[in-house]
Amino acid sequence: MLDAKHFREELEQTAEQLKSRGFKLDVATLQQLEQQRKEIQIRTEQLQAERNSRSKAIGKAKAAGEDIQPLLDAVSDLGDQLDSAKEELKSVQQQLQDIIMGVPNLPAAGVPLGEDEAQNEEVSRWGEPRSFDFEPADHVDVAEKLGKGLDFETAAKLTGARFVVMRGGMARLHRALTQFMLDLHTEQHGYAETYVPYMVNHDSLYGTGQLPKFGKDLFHIEGESQDQIPMSLIPTAEVPLTNMVRDEIVDEDALPFKFAAHTPCFRSEAGSHGRDTRGLIRQHQFDKVELVWMVKPEDSMDALEQLTNHAETVLQKLELPYRKMLLCTGDMGFGATKTYDLEVWLPAQNTYREISSCSNMWDFQARRMQARFRRKGQKKPELLHTLNGSGLAIGRALVAVLENYQQADGSVVIPEALKPYMGGIETLTP
Repeated sequence: MLDAKHFREELEQTAEQLKSRGFKLDVATLQQLEQQRKEIQIRTEQLQAERNSRSKAIGKAKAAGEDIQPLLDAVSDLGDQLDSAKEELKSVQQQLQDIIMGVPNLPAAGVPLGEDEAQNEEVSRWGEPRSFDFEPADHVDVAEKLGKGLDFETAAKLTGARFVVMRGGMARLHRALTQFMLDLHTEQHGYAETYVPYMVNHDSLYGTGQLPKFGKDLFHIEGESQDQIPMSLIPTAEVPLTNMVRDEIVDEDALPFKFAAHTPCFRSEAGSHGRDTRGLIRQHQFDKVELVWMVKPEDSMDALEQLTNHAETVLQKLELPYRKMLLCTGDMGFGATKTYDLEVWLPAQNTYREISSCSNMWDFQARRMQARFRRKGQKKPELLHTLNGSGLAIGRALVAVLENYQQADGSVVIPEALKPYMGGIETLTP
């Protein structure tokens, strides 16, 4: 959520910045509501002051033996007017809040202007795509040759489309990728491994920006009674990890916080029908190792570079070619001020596909969550800056390994970095 000053003091400038994100701010409505808020606020304060004055007059009149009934009636009438004004003020404030909660973050300086992914800027590349002396198969066909290591038909019977059952060596490889990433981030990159719930309440989803705007992308849980707190399955571990500091004030010395968590992620993929329906690229349930930072404002841009580098290290150790992209204003996520995407090379598609998105959210989430810290010697707390990124999406990493390490005979060589996690298995064979 943006600072209120953007809407009270810098409305036109803010609207112009948001245009670069493809977002049209309703300036006229905001101006009208803000004017109403000011007028009602003044009226409320005047009524409060008048009621206080009349109440004091009642005491004086009573002490003087005067008839106080007219004064009591007047105070009662003022109380009714005051209650009505307060309700009106609350309604206008809620209307303002509803609009503000749907406004995306402002782009940082240096973020390229653009409408969509076509205007993203390539920052760097690592590794050379492998030359094959045969036609490389996509990961679904590779897995089919390995004895239905990826079983989409059984998953469809159990649940529905866009789910998978993994078997044998494929399931082991998926687990090996997970363990390798967690070990790398906790042992070499300084993250605290964290286990979090797979269900969160709606306060948490508001805190990180999934609600109210993206409710259709979530899987919501129906409780046994209307009194039960509404909950949803997590779309990413970013939600529970970041919300651990919601409504908290932490000491400056405790920062930065660096958390890593492996969780399944659940997304309805609303609006994505027909896109990447084959295989693991776009599933309703998938696993990720998520990285989350909480830092002081002056450290957040450097933290983004470090976080992104940690995700890159996973790809480098797996020897998977990739490119690093700086997203343009029109392609960034709702809460991000600056984002790098890492795109891994998939030979069957002859292109790079996103495998990690690393974002600096600035104070956007922290303001929604009231996540703050206090500097030494200072009384007033400040908002934290939050960052998150995939380190990595495990299903997509599995896709990349299957396609980049496939052999002409249908086998798949296990990357060197994963061999310690495969119990002596060096090759998956048909």
